[in-house]
Amino acid sequence: MKVEKAIISTAGYGTRRLPITKTIDKNMLPIGNRPVIDYVVEECVLAGIKDIYLVVNDAKNGQIKAYYGENILLEEFLQARGAKEKLAKLRTAPKNVRLHYVEQNVNDRYGTSVPVTLVVEQFKLNEHVVLCNGDDPFWGAKDGSDVKTLIEGIKSEDESAIMGYEVLKTEVPKYGMLEKNAADMLTGVIEKPSLDKVTSTLVNLNRLIMSPALFEVIVEYTNSHHFNPKDQEYMLTDGYSEYLKRGGKMRVVPSTGKWLDCGSLEGWLNANNVVYASSSTK
Repeated sequence: MKVEKAIISTAGYGTRRLPITKTIDKNMLPIGNRPVIDYVVEECVLAGIKDIYLVVNDAKNGQIKAYYGENILLEEFLQARGAKEKLAKLRTAPKNVRLHYVEQNVNDRYGTSVPVTLVVEQFKLNEHVVLCNGDDPFWGAKDGSDVKTLIEGIKSEDESAIMGYEVLKTEVPKYGMLEKNAADMLTGVIEKPSLDKVTSTLVNLNRLIMSPALFEVIVEYTNSHHFNPKDQEYMLTDGYSEYLKRGGKMRVVPSTGKWLDCGSLEGWLNANNVVYASSSTK
C-alpha cells in the first residue's frame, strides 16, 4: 500500500548523552559528516514519503531546522571562493519532500505517544502514517530503507504494523518483547520480561505504521490522562494494548537492517564504525 507521511520524534533531551546534549540536540550528533536524524530522513525519502513531520524540542534552539534550512552567509563565503563542491554539500533538505515542524514542550507532557498526538491533531491526519525515532536509524536494510520494508509488510488497509528487531535471547529483558500469532499479527508487548519468560527474540523499537484507527486510540489515550512527568510517561504501548483489545490489527514486520542506537555513547560510536566500515569498502 502507499504511505506518504511520516512522523519523526526528536524532542527528547537526550539525558543519557550529557553533558554534550546540554548544547547539541542528540539527533544532531554526527555519524560521519551527517547528523543522526538525516539517516532516518533518508530512510523515509527512499520509502517514498512526501511529508515528514519533525517533532522538535522547542528549547533546543532550532538546530534541526537550521540543518535543513539555508545558511546565506556560509553560501556567500563559499561562492566568493568558487568552492562548488562544498556549496553542493549545503543542499541538505531532501528533494520533493515537505518538512513540517511541530514544537513539543517536553517539560509538559512527556512520552512516546505525545508527538503522535500533537501531529495528528494539528494536521488532521486521516491516513496511514509512519512513526520513527530521530536518534536510531537502521542501516543496510533491503533496498536501503527499513521504512520501505515496513510499508511493504502491510497486507491490507485495515492493518497497522510494527517493526520487530531480532536480538539475542539474553538481550530481550532490556526491551519490550513482541508476541505474535501464526499469521504474524501482534498479540501483545511484554515490557522487560525476565529471561525465563522470554518466548520471542523480536523486540519493539517504536517504529510503526499507524492506521487512522490506531492513532485515534493513541490520541484518545494521551488526552484522557493527566500524568506528571515525574510519575508516568505517556506510552505508545498503552495505546497498542487498547487498540488490540478493541479488535485492531497490527502486523509484525521483521527489520532487514542493523539498528543503530545513537541514544547511548556505545551505540553512537558503533554507528560511526558501522557506517564508516560500509562506506570505506565502496
